[in-house]
Amino acid sequence: MSILRKLPKIDRLVLNPIFNGLNSNLIAQISRTKIEKLREDILSKKIEDFNEDELFKEIEATYNKLFEPSLKPLINATGVILHTNMGRSLIHKELLENASKVICNYSNLEYNQTAGFRGERYEHVSEHLKHLLHVEDVLVVNNNASAVFLILNTFAKNHEAIVSRGELVEIGGSFRIPEVMKQSGAILHEVGATNKTKKADYENAINENTSMLMKVHQSNFSIEGFSEDTNYADIKELCKKNNLIDYYDLGSGYIPELPYNLGNNEPSLPTVLKDNPSLVSFSGDKLFGSVQAGIIAGKKEYIDKLKKNQLLRMLRVDKITLSILEETIKAYLKEDYTQIPTLWMLFQSEESLHVRASNMQKALGDSICEVIKSTTVMGGGTLPNREFPTVALHVKGKASQLEKKFREKGLIGRIENDMFLIDFRSILPQFEKKVISIAKEITFL
Repeated sequence: MSILRKLPKIDRLVLNPIFNGLNSNLIAQISRTKIEKLREDILSKKIEDFNEDELFKEIEATYNKLFEPSLKPLINATGVILHTNMGRSLIHKELLENASKVICNYSNLEYNQTAGFRGERYEHVSEHLKHLLHVEDVLVVNNNASAVFLILNTFAKNHEAIVSRGELVEIGGSFRIPEVMKQSGAILHEVGATNKTKKADYENAINENTSMLMKVHQSNFSIEGFSEDTNYADIKELCKKNNLIDYYDLGSGYIPELPYNLGNNEPSLPTVLKDNPSLVSFSGDKLFGSVQAGIIAGKKEYIDKLKKNQLLRMLRVDKITLSILEETIKAYLKEDYTQIPTLWMLFQSEESLHVRASNMQKALGDSICEVIKSTTVMGGGTLPNREFPTVALHVKGKASQLEKKFREKGLIGRIENDMFLIDFRSILPQFEKKVISIAKEITFL
């Protein structure tokens, strides 16, 4: 029991010079936990003694660790550009710097400077988006799931929304369209079969309680073979004929024509918007290449009703999202896609990737790595099952061990055919020196 008497008192411990300048309350919290653990170990005879100086250093180390950032930058060498686990779209530094002029200062977020009274936060991106998308009005919420929920709650609460069975998708995190519809108050009316839904299926299902025909993008999967779906123009025609709202949950919207024929069977925003839909929604941080947001576009009369829904207060976006999104939209209007890293990486040619990979091979040596051709996917629930070419460095050695060593250094690669690959499709040029440094540190050990 004499060892227990040696345990320091908290009120005296926090006064030790080693903790000068540190938050004494936080030091006291950490110390209580450490000392209680020591007490348990002594009583259970796991330890017979302890060193007070080592205890103090351990408390200090735990304190300092609390102030290390939990979110840390990584080098994405998987080849998957929209890697959900690593934050999806990147934001160009120049766009962020432009946005920081607003983010780091007071602003006219909800202040009409001309009139001198309260304004509307959404007007700051609405004009730019209307010009970009050629629509009557837009609204931005915090993500596309929120957009779906808000639209259904506003226009289909206690009424039927007709959806194809082949489009009752589940997205990441087990969020399912049927459950979102249920929570919104909308009544799901399924039509068609899993692999085939025809125009007549929608038409035959319309009844006096129908308020909306909804089309949903098949995120993360595709139906191949003996299959058929109804194009949006036909759905729009049925809605006009029956005085219903047509809504396309596009999931991921893109504007410029995609390379590698990736746009085949994957409608672009301009294509969808040509049909003059009532409402369309899509994610800001997928193929659009900006921040997480749900962008709703369409007819002004419906956008106005969405703005009056009390739920919007809970789903609205802040000045950070709006500022960065506005800068992204301006880059689109200038057709400066170099400022949208998602598009820049996607549009890189095989030849340019091969040059970059070959240069790195020369820096590391042929005995360390070799350049190979491969394929990758877009990720983020976009372009399901659509592969396109990429170029990677195969780092020679045991793949699982290399993957772990590189991961510990903050570089996330992938294993393919028992080879550890550093895929250049998802690596920006400014990180290449860092990749070389990490590779040399690991392979030259």
